[in-house]
Amino acid sequence: MQLRISPSMRSITISSSNGFLDSMKVRVAARHIPYRTLFHTILALAFLLPFVFILTAVVTLEGVNKCSSLDCLGRRLGPRILGRRGDDSARLVRDLYKILNQVNSEEIPVGLKVPESYHEFLTEMKNNQYDARTFAITLKAMMENMDRDVKRSRLAEQLNKHFAASAIPKGIHCLSLRLTDEYSSNANARKQLPPPELLPFLSDNSYRHFILASDNILAASVVATSTVRSSLKPEKIVFHVITDKKTYPGMHSWFALNPLSPTIVEVKGVHQFDWLTRENVPVLDAIENYRGVRIHYHGDHVAGTNATDNPRVFASKLQARSPKYISLLNHLRIYLPELFPNLNKVVFLDDDVVIQRDLSPLWEIDLLGKVNGAVETCRGDDKWVMSKHFRTYFNFSHPLIAKNLDPDECAWAYGMNIFDLSAWRKTDIRETYHYWLKENLKANLTLWKFGTLPPALIAFRGHVHPIDSSWHMLGLGYQEKTNLDSVKKAAVIHYNGQCKPWLEIGFKILQPFWTKHVNYSNDFVRNCHIFEPQ
Repeated sequence: MQLRISPSMRSITISSSNGFLDSMKVRVAARHIPYRTLFHTILALAFLLPFVFILTAVVTLEGVNKCSSLDCLGRRLGPRILGRRGDDSARLVRDLYKILNQVNSEEIPVGLKVPESYHEFLTEMKNNQYDARTFAITLKAMMENMDRDVKRSRLAEQLNKHFAASAIPKGIHCLSLRLTDEYSSNANARKQLPPPELLPFLSDNSYRHFILASDNILAASVVATSTVRSSLKPEKIVFHVITDKKTYPGMHSWFALNPLSPTIVEVKGVHQFDWLTRENVPVLDAIENYRGVRIHYHGDHVAGTNATDNPRVFASKLQARSPKYISLLNHLRIYLPELFPNLNKVVFLDDDVVIQRDLSPLWEIDLLGKVNGAVETCRGDDKWVMSKHFRTYFNFSHPLIAKNLDPDECAWAYGMNIFDLSAWRKTDIRETYHYWLKENLKANLTLWKFGTLPPALIAFRGHVHPIDSSWHMLGLGYQEKTNLDSVKKAAVIHYNGQCKPWLEIGFKILQPFWTKHVNYSNDFVRNCHIFEPQ
């Protein structure tokens, strides 16, 4: 094959070796190129190509552990001139991955000085000219130290929350003391609740009966006040407030001095119920006196924990050890048929709820012969709150639990329940509840994680009628990202969890739904320095 360039350098003719002209004729740019420019171009290429060849050889032959100025120049300029920057970057990343993966399985050298900040790390890298392996080991040590520090902080946060949630705020303690003192010195604070002429309505089933068990006066007042304010017929409400012997004088004083007319309010202490004797509730006596229970609920809650614990698991353990779970008030709902023998249907409320809608339609729900109308907690958009099955609460590694329960069975919520007491009296719910409490004692408290709901989940099996989830919204005490529109629409909002709205750790965005029912102008509230959160 022959190549022939025209004198004008405007065309190139290619012919085959047999002398016939090839049909391809290539035309070049019409612009005239001076011979001097062509000469200079050829001269430059003659000088540059050997240099490029040398740089390419350096890039190929240079080591990976050291980088002299010439080497670095070869690494940086060679690939750029050759148009291979991407290949060099990819190779560098692969080498880095390889070194990091090797170091991942190695132990951190004892006594290694670990930088405490990125700036310190970068300074040491520059000053000491670390190789890649030393860089990787130092980076791993820094990351592990930071991980341990973060876990320690989270554990400390959960522990502080636990103590804050378990302690009684000074203002609420003050309120109880001042109202107790008022009970002893003020006849109006001791007046009968309800007045004698209203006593027959306490057992009148044409009224809507609400039951609340609490030793928190401020919280109880919010529940009762919000219920009355939300009711379309407050004159048809009877509120039964039950408290312990210690809190009874203060609780009585509050509702005597702050009546919720036309609603009827009754305040009783557990000591005033003739049926609540140790003979009728022997298992509770066992719980209060069982040494393992006392250690579990009143012992060192930090014992056995370390920085490797999962903070969420640790928080769950702390919540399960709250002393409230061995309080008689917390177990009281299981005895409602006996405590109120003349009532047919009641709504039981926890003291950390707020009522936002008229609840009288609950009495119209047909429970289809079931005992407990409750919201199921295994369905809903909020997977954090509404994803509770039996496996959430029970220890299915224990043979007694594995034999008797289904881990996929749907759980339901305590806190706002409509109870058909007439149907309840025909069951053995209380006996089943007592049986499983005893079994948990025998198993050294290893059958379930939390206090009163798990035995109730077992005792009420087959006796629960699901009601619409809009009646009862949960999680406001541990779910800060709760949807506010959903909160506004719910009939009952429940601050279950550690972050109660009356505590400093309460979520600020959710507190106003509760605080709007507190009378901050009340003399007792103001004198105890209970102020509306800003």
